[in-house]
Amino acid sequence: MATTKTREIRQLTDEDIYQAIHDAKEEMFNLRFQWASGQLEDYTRIRQLKTAVARYLTILRERELAAEMVQEEENA
Repeated sequence: MATTKTREIRQLTDEDIYQAIHDAKEEMFNLRFQWASGQLEDYTRIRQLKTAVARYLTILRERELAAEMVQEEENA
């Protein structure tokens, strides 16, 4: 998966974001094994994946907070 811009992530559904997080974590897991065995060639990929996961989680949290605000406004 190439690096995804934030505006592209915002267009994804929650399910797609959860799937992207799963895929990124799985790839990171495999890269760690390659690193441990000395076969890893692109060390920067691990950092890119960690950043991508953080970006996905941030957008999910933003959506969660927005939903809470809407709920509070409806209750008020």
